[in-house]
Amino acid sequence: MAAPGKLRIDPFLLAILAAAVIASFLPARGAMVDVVAWATKVAIFCLFFLYGARMHPEEAIKGLKHWRLHLTILGFTFVVFPLLGLALGALSPVPLSAALYPGLLYVTLCPSTVQSSINFTSIAKGNVAGAIVSASASNLLGVFVTPLLAIALMNTTGNASVGFGSIVDICLQILLPFVLGQASRRWTGAFVARHKKLKLFDQGSIVLVVYSAFSAGMREGIWGMVGVADIVVLVAVCLVVLALMLGLTWVTARRLGFNRADAIAIQMCGTKKSLATGLPMATVLFAGHPIGLIMLPLMVFHQAQLMACSALASRYARQTDAT
Repeated sequence: MAAPGKLRIDPFLLAILAAAVIASFLPARGAMVDVVAWATKVAIFCLFFLYGARMHPEEAIKGLKHWRLHLTILGFTFVVFPLLGLALGALSPVPLSAALYPGLLYVTLCPSTVQSSINFTSIAKGNVAGAIVSASASNLLGVFVTPLLAIALMNTTGNASVGFGSIVDICLQILLPFVLGQASRRWTGAFVARHKKLKLFDQGSIVLVVYSAFSAGMREGIWGMVGVADIVVLVAVCLVVLALMLGLTWVTARRLGFNRADAIAIQMCGTKKSLATGLPMATVLFAGHPIGLIMLPLMVFHQAQLMACSALASRYARQTDAT
């Protein structure tokens, strides 16, 4: 533990920053795009296999039955966030650029992340079982709810169509490895419990996702589409929105009587927005529009949420270990 009065630099946060910086200067290109994409998929599959192997089946069943937790997280994701997005329209065109506001509104309509929400809940020693169910449900519902919200609240053509590929990916990359991990507990449970350093894999998978996401943005040349002042204002607005949602989810969860572990899950899942789900949806919903301007707010918010929640998760873990 760091000495009192000294600033503790979180190595996990530094790794996330390093991944973003490296991707900004050395993004994956050419054949490496497929390599990074497949490496990310494999890492996520292994990650959720380990979650399944760590978790006793009764914990997973308890997670499925915790309906108040799931409804609270989904309420923040698909009700509170969109209402906040509409309220942000008051900031456009000054100080928030009118060209960037649609992208910021779109951010508030996206589903929660899956892997990082669950990762941070695990690192923070929250309700992982509940986070797995809620984050997966958010992405499954988001395939349908996000396009409907975008059609209803945004100036689009209304011709939005999303295939079932996202549902298949969630089932294959998230639910399947988790179930396999549960089934393998007889042989792997004790091994995973003994080797605590496997937790480093949790953090490593997020670092890989950050590099992959930033590489995609750099290939699009996204930073050249708007002025520096516009980006500064966008970053500031994203940080304020994130801080507001982090505080609102925590206070609301505690006021509703949820325990600390559940409140952590609500905060970690209810404040996230999925870059991996949001980007492909945007290409369908906003065909013919400058897609880069839609992507930019989502990328900024995505990076902000990863860095903020990594610091929070580490803080919660230290608090739990100290008690």
